[in-house]
Amino acid sequence: MKFVVKSFYDGHVLTVATETAKEAFAKSIEWHFVERFTNVCISDGIKNYTIAEFASAMALTEIRNTVGAASGVKPKAK
Repeated sequence: MKFVVKSFYDGHVLTVATETAKEAFAKSIEWHFVERFTNVCISDGIKNYTIAEFASAMALTEIRNTVGAASGVKPKAK
């Protein structure tokens, strides 16, 4: 699944496509904290997430996959 990170700098929209959630999260953190870009968001093609929302969604997905693997139940595709 591809992810797109979007932000604003000096009145311009900046975007970058990443292959993984981990890359998207890393880029969003870099842009927000290092580059000081504003309104950084991550899109999975369906929904836009703030950095905090994305971190929470990815953590919940990881928990669901871990519990599913431990119980032998395949996780449902989202």
